[in-house]
Amino acid sequence: MEFEHLLLEVKDGVLIVTINRESALNAINHGVMSSLGEVFRNLLPERPEIKGVIITGAGAKAFVAGADIKGFINHTPEEGMAMSKFGHDVFAAIENCPIPVIAAVNGFALGGGCELAMACHMRIASEKAKFGQPEVNLGLTPGYGATQRLVQLVGKGKALELLLTADLITATEAMQMGLVNQITPPGEELQKSMEVMQKIIQKGPLAVQKVIACVNDYFDKDTNGYQSEIEAFGYLMGTADFKEGTTAFVEKRTPQFSGK
Repeated sequence: MEFEHLLLEVKDGVLIVTINRESALNAINHGVMSSLGEVFRNLLPERPEIKGVIITGAGAKAFVAGADIKGFINHTPEEGMAMSKFGHDVFAAIENCPIPVIAAVNGFALGGGCELAMACHMRIASEKAKFGQPEVNLGLTPGYGATQRLVQLVGKGKALELLLTADLITATEAMQMGLVNQITPPGEELQKSMEVMQKIIQKGPLAVQKVIACVNDYFDKDTNGYQSEIEAFGYLMGTADFKEGTTAFVEKRTPQFSGK
């Protein structure tokens, strides 16, 4: 499966997705959003050998420096709502992906780029990365989930400060407030993301899947996350992975999980 603005590479069981619009600072347009949707809705379910996903941007300047404003400057309100809904659906597919997704943030992550990074399960950033939600400068709100996910990650007060001032923050500031998990020297964010991913995919795959789902359920207003955890805990006790994991622990050896 090939895409005009995405580069795909599978390495050691991990799909590396590079948004490839370097001349436009990897800004999200309809093609990029559609392609991301294809990857997470259609490609991954057909490729069970892929155990994790890393998303990054082409070049050294930007992860994703926002949405392509020229592409929607003349939209009607109805077209704007449809565009936002489409983006919400794609980013929800990333957030609810049953395998781990890490954003390797190599530069500017602004507007839709910051929203894309927040839809991933973790964010590992270069020291030179910058984050921000500048939509109010355009007379807009964010359209791809920032008013919800930023609050979840940094709290209401800090989220409102960033959303209302449109200030850009450094990777260090982002990590201090909980937006970023780890910081690396420039150019090492992809390598560190791979190291973290390799650590995760050695764990029980069914357990990893259930942890992601239960954590997401905490933020679902229609779901009792505690009940989700109870059910996940019980379900996993009936799996071969649980038997292998506990047996390996007792026998003091590395478990060999089968995902069953």
